[in-house]
Amino acid sequence: MNKAQLVEAIADKVGGRQQAAEAVDAVLDAIVRAVVGGDRVSVTGFGSFEKVERPARYARNPQTGERVRVKKTSVPRFRAGQGFKDLVSGSKKLPRGGEVAVKKAPKGSLQVAAKKAAAKKATAKKAAPAKKAAAKKTTAKKAAAKKAPAKKATAKKAAPAKKTTAKKAAAKKAPARKTTARKAPAKKTTARKR
Repeated sequence: MNKAQLVEAIADKVGGRQQAAEAVDAVLDAIVRAVVGGDRVSVTGFGSFEKVERPARYARNPQTGERVRVKKTSVPRFRAGQGFKDLVSGSKKLPRGGEVAVKKAPKGSLQVAAKKAAAKKATAKKAAPAKKAAAKKTTAKKAAAKKAPAKKATAKKAAPAKKTTAKKAAAKKAPARKTTARKAPAKKTTARKR
């Protein structure tokens, strides 16, 4: 199904082809603008759209086998909601033509969600300096913690080393065993006179 077919499918429900085309354009535009801005668009029962950062990496050209550097990039991602997954897998039956397959959001939930998103952004901006300060403190604590066990480890390593030298010294003091080597009998060679 392409965009024109989608418009035709909803034209009867919306009140005409022109209104359906405008509605589809408006919905898609709103989703694209929100995702580009870094927001997550979540439609209950259908799924969510979000922006995902991909770090820089190395990839391999399949034709030449050459190693190629790929730049850091952002890509859109869609995750299907549980209701959508259930309908596609067949665990739930698709409603008849007149009913809506994806459940509508409860009244007032869209306004509440918008307020929550705005509040979340405001608190994230305020919390950013506090997070940096907390990060500095934790890295300082980690550095101190790493230094302390290192000293203990060297002390533990030194103690067994003394024991092995004591064993070696005791072995040197003990009389060495005498080993008698058996000599192979020498072959006698006699010179023949002519």
